[in-house]
Amino acid sequence: MYIPDLTNLSLPEIPQPLSSREIEEYTDRIAARLKEKDAVVIAHYYTGNEIQQLAEKTGGFIGDSLEMAKWGRNNPARTIIVAGVRFMGETAKILSPEKTILMPELKAECSLDLGCPADEFGKFCDEHPDHCVVVYANTSAAVKARADYVVTSSIALEMIEYLKLCDKKIIWAPDRHLGSYICNQTGAEMLRWQAHCIVHDDFKAAALKALMAEHPDARVLVHPESPADVTALADFAGSTSQILNKVKEMDAKEFIIATDIGIFYKISQACPDKVLIPAPNGGAGATCQSCAHCPWMRQNTLPLIEKLLDNPEGHEIHVDEDIRQKALISLNRLLDFSARLKEAGSVQALYESGVRI
Repeated sequence: MYIPDLTNLSLPEIPQPLSSREIEEYTDRIAARLKEKDAVVIAHYYTGNEIQQLAEKTGGFIGDSLEMAKWGRNNPARTIIVAGVRFMGETAKILSPEKTILMPELKAECSLDLGCPADEFGKFCDEHPDHCVVVYANTSAAVKARADYVVTSSIALEMIEYLKLCDKKIIWAPDRHLGSYICNQTGAEMLRWQAHCIVHDDFKAAALKALMAEHPDARVLVHPESPADVTALADFAGSTSQILNKVKEMDAKEFIIATDIGIFYKISQACPDKVLIPAPNGGAGATCQSCAHCPWMRQNTLPLIEKLLDNPEGHEIHVDEDIRQKALISLNRLLDFSARLKEAGSVQALYESGVRI
């Protein structure tokens, strides 16, 4: 199996922060240009506060990657500015081929995507032709095109449980920690790709335990892209949007949160009375490649958004049509599965209904 070496990634430089006045001035100018260009901003939870604020103030959207793409597809704007990383722009293009998809920085990458190159992954799948291929949304359009199903972290457990009931042999890619978590939760046997997210991989159990001792009443919420010994300490493990909803639902006052600190912006908005504590991204064994904030997400800046509105050259996402059509099949299977699961009420009920997706 291809095991990527992600220890020496060339990470982008962190942009200089803007002053409050500069943020306000950029936001005002960009808002006017968005109207002129019939454009809208969709931003990921992990982007900087000023980018999420821009999306809010200009009628855009903030969310997880697939929700961003779905919202952009359903919005009437002809141009979608994707503030995120490259695979998110590609996903938006897969769902909205007729629209212009722009990104502030086309080189904004994701270690999961980088750790699962389409050619190597295709070879691996070819070696196991009797296996069903399930890939996480954090992959390129070309990898999605090679898959039978795409999943998000919010529905991966249910999809694998369903495929297990259908007696499918499964290939999982690319996140090793999420794959391990799914295996532990469902009992499914999967051939697992071995990439990881540099943000979540750097959360360490020893450092988290020490922080928990300092805050004994805090609830611990973790993204399952984190190592297994970190996830084992959690009161809840789930996707970014699920973590946000859990903070809303739980009665606790304090929360230790192990995911990218970009999510703190929306959680603080939704729960201003709750204390949010970032899980330590350092300590023994940690590299702090990201310091709990994706360096590629930080490439989304207001100056770059203004620049692309003046001149979109070098900012547009393109996806080969053959790849797009194949990737759309695996994405549509996810959307179909999600809708049918909601109707059925449970994976077991969906399976027993005789529906096969």
